[in-house]
Amino acid sequence: MSGETRYTIGDLAQRTGLSVKTIRYYADSGIAPPTDRSPAGYRRYGPDAVARLELVRTLRDLGVDLATILRVVDCEVPLAEVAAAHAEALAVQIRLLGLRRAVLLVAARRGSGAAEVDDLHRLAQLTAREREHLVGDFLDIVFEGADDQPTYPGVIVSMTPQLPDEPTTEQVEAWLELAELCQDPTFRASMRRLARQHAADHDVPGLPRPDAVAVVRDAVAPALAVNLDPTGPGADAVVAAVTSRYASLQGRPDDADLRQRLLDRLTVANDPRRDRYLDLLSVINGWSAGDAVAPAVAWFLQALHARMPEPAH
Repeated sequence: MSGETRYTIGDLAQRTGLSVKTIRYYADSGIAPPTDRSPAGYRRYGPDAVARLELVRTLRDLGVDLATILRVVDCEVPLAEVAAAHAEALAVQIRLLGLRRAVLLVAARRGSGAAEVDDLHRLAQLTAREREHLVGDFLDIVFEGADDQPTYPGVIVSMTPQLPDEPTTEQVEAWLELAELCQDPTFRASMRRLARQHAADHDVPGLPRPDAVAVVRDAVAPALAVNLDPTGPGADAVVAAVTSRYASLQGRPDDADLRQRLLDRLTVANDPRRDRYLDLLSVINGWSAGDAVAPAVAWFLQALHARMPEPAH
């Protein structure tokens, strides 16, 4: 072994890119001890020191602590086991960093103050169970008393967000906004009124059928596509088609009372936050976005108002 190559600490520094001070520290820590010393007393290292130090540099760059590195280079623990453990730890760190980034992006976009940033950070840190409770509380309020509606369990499932274990920044941002909507008392009340009216529209014999919003959405889409004036004569046919269809579904005559009923329902439904909730839900759950109903409802409300009789004085 006397003919084996020996390296000075300066040689190792050139080969590994580590500083002399760092190599000396690793040597004193037992990670890369010198093989022997020169006649003048200087430390000398064998070829295995180069491999050890390169491994040490790589593991340190990956965030592995020195105590664990010493166990790896001394073969006390398999490198694969250490790599797996640190990969999992890094995955957790990456997720946390993603959550923090999303909070900061939302805060920067809104110009948030300290209190709002605290609220956003709290919502981002909720566990899956806590998120489920927050949304469940919102949906319980919206659909309270609607247990007799056979379609509602499916509706509730379709309105429930499922944030993935490793969400994208966009999904975290969507969750933050949706969670705020769920806690907004005015939005809760609006959605509850809409659910009550939806139930009333279905409180007729026969199979489940489209409600007022669905009827309007389907009939008004062509008018929106061509920018038809809702107050002009060209909109007469659209209004007649909607009121006739709604009257047929409700088993009622197409008269002033039915049009007032339709107006009342659509006034409640004319809340763009409903569309926003569904858009955010699609982002969180990875669904394709649906068509917004607010533009159709707003168009038809304007058209119907223009054709309602003036109130008697």
